Amino acid sequence: MSITLLTIFIILDNINSALISEHTCDWNRTWHTANPDLTQCFQNTVLVWLPCFYLWLCAPIYLLYLRRHDNGYICMSHLNKAKTAVGFLLWIICWADVFYSFWERSHDNVISAPVHLVSPTLLGLTMLLSTLLIQYERMKGVQSSGVMLIFWLLALLCATVTFRSKVLQPSTVCVWRYTTFFIYYTLLLVAFFLSCLLDQPPLFSNSVKDSVRLHTHCKSAPTSTSNLTVNAMSLFYGRWTGLMMVTGYKRPLVENDLWSLNSEDRSHRVVPRLVNWWNKECQKVKRSVFCTAANQKTMYSPKQASQNEGKDGSNVEESEILIIKAPKKTKEPSLLWALCLTFGPYFLISCLYKIIQDILMFVGPEILRLLIHFVNNSNTPSWQGFFYTALLFICTCVQSLILQQYFHVCFVSGMRLRTAVIGAVYRKALVISNAARRTSTVGEIVNLMSVDAQRFMDLITYINMVWSAPLQVVLALYFLWQNLGPSVLAGVAVMILMVPVNAVIAMKTKTYQVAQMKSKDNRIKLMNEMLNGIKVLKLYAWELAFKDKVSEIREKELQVLKKAAYLGAISTFTWVCAPFLVALSTFSVYVMVDDRNVLDAQKAFVSLALFNILRFPLNMLPMVISSIVQASVSLKRLRVFLSHEELQEDSVERKGAAGLYTATFNFTVCLKNWFHQVFVLFVLCRLNVLIPEGALVAVVGHVGSGKSSLLSALLGEMDKLEGSVAGSVAYVPQQAWIQNSTLKDNIVFGQERKEAWYQRVVEACALQPDLEILPAGDNTEIGEKGVNLSGGQKQRVSLARAVYCDRLVYLLDDPLSAVDAHVGKHIFDQVIGPQGLLKDKTRVLVTHGLSYLPQTDLILVMVEGEITEVGSYKQLLETEGAFAEFLRTYAAVEPTDNNGEESSLCTHVTSVSSYPKACTSFSCSSFQLTLKLSSFIQEKLSKKTTNTEAGKLTEADKASTGRVKLSVFRAYLKAIGVPLSCISLLLFFTHHLLSLFSNYWLSLWTDDPVINGTQPNRRMRLGVYGALGLSQGVAVFGYSLAMSIGGILASRYLHQSMLYDVLRSPMSFFERTPSGNLVNRFGKEIDTIDSVIPSILKMFTGSLFNVLGACLVILIATPWVAIIIPFLGLLYFFVQRFYVASSRQLKRLESVSRSPIYTHFNETLLGASVIRAFGEQERFIHESDRRVDHNQKAYYPSIVANRWLAIRLEFVGNCIVSFAALFAVIARDSLSPGIMGLSISYALQLTASLTWLVRMSSDVETNIVAVERVKEYSDTEKEAEWRHEPSGLNTGWPTVGCIDIQDFGLRYRHDMDLAIHNITIHINGGEKVGIVGRTGAGKSSLTLGLFRIIEAAEGHIFIDGVDIAKMGLHELRSRITIIPQDPVLFSGSLRMNLDPFDSYSDDEVWTALEFSHLKDFVSGLPDKLNHECSEGGENLSVGQRQLLCLARALLRKSKVLVLDEATAAVDMETDNLIQSTIRSQFEDSTVLTIAHRLNTIMDYTRVLVLDKGEMAEFDSPSNLIAQRGAFYNMAKDSGLV
Repeated sequence: MSITLLTIFIILDNINSALISEHTCDWNRTWHTANPDLTQCFQNTVLVWLPCFYLWLCAPIYLLYLRRHDNGYICMSHLNKAKTAVGFLLWIICWADVFYSFWERSHDNVISAPVHLVSPTLLGLTMLLSTLLIQYERMKGVQSSGVMLIFWLLALLCATVTFRSKVLQPSTVCVWRYTTFFIYYTLLLVAFFLSCLLDQPPLFSNSVKDSVRLHTHCKSAPTSTSNLTVNAMSLFYGRWTGLMMVTGYKRPLVENDLWSLNSEDRSHRVVPRLVNWWNKECQKVKRSVFCTAANQKTMYSPKQASQNEGKDGSNVEESEILIIKAPKKTKEPSLLWALCLTFGPYFLISCLYKIIQDILMFVGPEILRLLIHFVNNSNTPSWQGFFYTALLFICTCVQSLILQQYFHVCFVSGMRLRTAVIGAVYRKALVISNAARRTSTVGEIVNLMSVDAQRFMDLITYINMVWSAPLQVVLALYFLWQNLGPSVLAGVAVMILMVPVNAVIAMKTKTYQVAQMKSKDNRIKLMNEMLNGIKVLKLYAWELAFKDKVSEIREKELQVLKKAAYLGAISTFTWVCAPFLVALSTFSVYVMVDDRNVLDAQKAFVSLALFNILRFPLNMLPMVISSIVQASVSLKRLRVFLSHEELQEDSVERKGAAGLYTATFNFTVCLKNWFHQVFVLFVLCRLNVLIPEGALVAVVGHVGSGKSSLLSALLGEMDKLEGSVAGSVAYVPQQAWIQNSTLKDNIVFGQERKEAWYQRVVEACALQPDLEILPAGDNTEIGEKGVNLSGGQKQRVSLARAVYCDRLVYLLDDPLSAVDAHVGKHIFDQVIGPQGLLKDKTRVLVTHGLSYLPQTDLILVMVEGEITEVGSYKQLLETEGAFAEFLRTYAAVEPTDNNGEESSLCTHVTSVSSYPKACTSFSCSSFQLTLKLSSFIQEKLSKKTTNTEAGKLTEADKASTGRVKLSVFRAYLKAIGVPLSCISLLLFFTHHLLSLFSNYWLSLWTDDPVINGTQPNRRMRLGVYGALGLSQGVAVFGYSLAMSIGGILASRYLHQSMLYDVLRSPMSFFERTPSGNLVNRFGKEIDTIDSVIPSILKMFTGSLFNVLGACLVILIATPWVAIIIPFLGLLYFFVQRFYVASSRQLKRLESVSRSPIYTHFNETLLGASVIRAFGEQERFIHESDRRVDHNQKAYYPSIVANRWLAIRLEFVGNCIVSFAALFAVIARDSLSPGIMGLSISYALQLTASLTWLVRMSSDVETNIVAVERVKEYSDTEKEAEWRHEPSGLNTGWPTVGCIDIQDFGLRYRHDMDLAIHNITIHINGGEKVGIVGRTGAGKSSLTLGLFRIIEAAEGHIFIDGVDIAKMGLHELRSRITIIPQDPVLFSGSLRMNLDPFDSYSDDEVWTALEFSHLKDFVSGLPDKLNHECSEGGENLSVGQRQLLCLARALLRKSKVLVLDEATAAVDMETDNLIQSTIRSQFEDSTVLTIAHRLNTIMDYTRVLVLDKGEMAEFDSPSNLIAQRGAFYNMAKDSGLV
């Protein structure tokens, strides 16, 4: 660096020799003097040309940038006029000097030096350029320019030197040039001041709109976040950020205080770029695979031939295996390269900042060396000491500004990377094939979006350390070599020895990282399933079994974390010891090699300052390597997911005509267990049918015959092997998918709102009565998965959505099975049938309702994946094939006609069309209907105007406000344990005390007298110094281990507490709370408690002791600093509190806005096939992007706030450094070089320590919010106790099954009227009782009360004489059984799904399976009872899942069995099986059945009819029909009488 400067001076000297008869530099005048000054030559050339060269170099690049980034147009303002006027005046002044030089030559016959012409000319042209740039910036909408600010600052600084010289040391005075210079200097001051001001927002720019929006809510809110307006000075005084900070300090920040995101940071700009580069990478790999396949085509030709020959599908399995194995040999697409191409160009700016900052880092030790030399040499002029102090202050401030710009670029890059990863994962999830979807669970994909994306984001801040750390090490070693000579090689050897240690640690870290992520995925997956099926867990009293399963996975995760903690402690030990061992080995070799080598203050403390610089890269490099290892694991997981097979885009042609031609579809189900992978191939083949436009086609067949698979094929959801499918479709799935939105939004589904058509659709789908029931009508919010709708309501909303969308082809997967018979007939007549709304559309209806078949145009009969019969109803009856057999089997269970006469098959068929139209339409009610009211309340509500707030169900995640309470910190410390916390603090204190003493010992060593050219006590000094250093290492190992173990203990305790609190919450809590909020708590917040909080606490405590130690040393060395430290301390404290108030709230807002991303994603995954069918992918992608942008909108201000804080804190630190140096210079006569070196070397560390301390204190407070959010659920409402100790129940209770209900009533919420009331009935043991009633009559409410899902508001229920209100919930729920409407399974073995507590033997389980007609199916599976069910039991049909629920009931064989519409969603075959099993196996049990099909309860002992929440009738079916009351009317509506 010195050689380069010398070269520049020689060149300038030669130039000046030509321009002026004076040398550039005269050291006697400039340096070796008590009153220094620069030569006139230097002032007239270098100081004038420097700002000119800067602007001319920057101008081309800046103009190109402005041309490409048009930010609007700023009208000519007073500020802009002033800037332009000052620029022109400066131009005139410069040209006046030029003309004066010409005039001087012509009139005075004095030949002035050429520099008097060259410099003003160059300066005048530069001023003209600056004026033109000001105008061009205005036209491009730049409110404040960083380029121009630096130019004016540089020009002002250069002119200030000349100004001082002209004022203090006037030479020959030229009045004209003096006058023009002082005018020039004044105008420069004005120009600099004006450049610091912000111009008005541009027209036609988003910043104007943003300003209007923000000022509506908050007058102090900033108007823009455009990077064009954020220059270096604005970062320093932070006008925009400062306004937000003031607001955040006065009151907690709210969403309206936040800025809008820059366009460059939004999803719509960021995500497509990554997706585009990733697709190019994938295409590149596909091309290479194609070339390889072309070269090896002979190898595969036999298989291709066999596939062509085997049209019957016999050889498909063999070719499928080849397809699966082939990709393993191919090259994988590089996601890393795609990321580099997407974000690399912008990120490279940070590399430039980092290089400058790394070089400036070594200025401090060099100035320290000069200061020590200054103290040692009493003859040096005093001003040099002050000059070094000023230079130190300027260099540290410039370093701070550049470092903050570097961090800003890094954090913005990380933010964009996270946005891109989330967007790419979301888009992939919408197109992933079903087979690939089964290999990635919801938990895994959510982790990709949360944990893995966050890892990328965290890494990108420090990724530059990969090259920066070696650069810093090389520079440090170079300066150490200059200081200590070859002795430094000993330190190099120590560093080389550390490399394999760090390599081993990195490899082990990666292993643990993979294991931890696997456990985390499994835990989140299981939690997701539990939250989805929480209703079933509570009804079966299975909470503890699943709590143990989660705890088991969690323990595996914590075991890995514990191993990683041991590894981390070793790693920390090496980090702390490495710089010290380097210093120790270097000093040892230096003093031991030659007795004449004296370790004086200059050598020791300059070396120590360099070792402190060396400490950072040596500490950071292993951490960065560890982060890279973690990110590489995440990168691989992300690459695997993004590489998954996608659905074939060409499998369905979206054309105007509807038709299905010859096609073969292949559906692969992947079953995984511990030992091997099994591929079950299900093939639809020989589908050769043409469906005429506008036809109604029914698809019938037994369970598992491929009816739903046919619809999947038509939707393009299965892999098409050959053929083609055409048409634009609407789809109604068998299990309705409902969004967490209003009922209206669920029906309209993003289409244009047509009021008249909407009303017709609502009425046709029998939803009008439901709208009158719901508190806010169609503005009522529907909970996740439709929790506050019954099964029938959900199916009708799903159907209404399809009808409203008005498509050409309608694929209806058994939509009528979940509704009552009379409602089903109404829907068929009004919507699906020949006279319905869809009469002109092509309809493919999968159905088990035989009564609808005569009205269809075409019937497809499916057997084992093939269409065996095609024809009209009459044609199929005449053929006497499978269809006729099917009718004979199940016609008997169909309702009779309205005359009440039993009809034969044929008369039944012919009279179907004459069914009377139901006068009113009601739906069946689910047993979990939160908002369902009694008819009495409905009448009241229907008279009121629709109130949107009344229809609100879910509660958004709310951000806490104000400071984090001390109770949160206490809770965390309690979770760690007080003894462990005290031990950790003691070890921290010991470590830093030893560190202080070792450096003080070094200062004493350097002050030792030199006798005969050597220091006699050097061996003793060296020995003690080494012992102190090694003791530090031991203390570090201890506190690192103690903190990590404490963090794990706290994490275990907090997770278990939250899990228990959530499972103890009542059902109403889960209906109000979106699952995304809970998944966020168990995912991101627990990950923060696991990994982030312990490390942040370690760094916070370390930074605190570092700051205290540094201040102590500085005060001891230079007591005068005590005058300034209190003021700076107050400033520091104020800035810190000012910042933390806003930072903490921004973190909360960011956490709160993160949950909706995951909630929406979960919802999307569940309804992906529906979204694809309706072609609504773009709308859902846009919604996901909006939520991500909303989240980043809270994150971006925290980035800027961090920079705002760092600038101010580093300024405070720089002031302390400068004052320490200043007072040392003042007191140089009374200060030893050793103490001064110690003081300034600590002061140099203080800036970084102060900044780090505030950042860590803020991070502690913002991340401890995770503990606050986890503890939040401990204060929510809880259910009654699960068990009472001791239990007063007999072992076999209930023994009879006698149920006595006395004056029973309940309400859903405290602010609502009773949903049911005055219910008094007595049911004898063994009775079979049906419960019927219209929608809202209270059928579901009664079962909710029986299982105490909702507690009684009045009255009592006794079972075998025991009041159930006095029992523990598990004691009650585990001894009575329910078969729910929705069959819910969990991922795991079949046996676990039947008996999670392992309470029954295998023989008992097999017996239950035999009676539930599943024994043959399970016996045929490779793993039998250990067969793995996929997430939600997706690899089993709905019918099979319902039979498994029956098997659960058979295992318990309890004396009370409740069927809550258990056969609503199954075909007649399964319904028949369930009914026959219940009659035979529960002959002695009390059976309560909420009737869906009235014919199933006609042989029951008694029937309870509910109306308006009260008992209307209660007698045997025959008596009730004879009475011709409410039950008779229902039976008549259903065609039974």
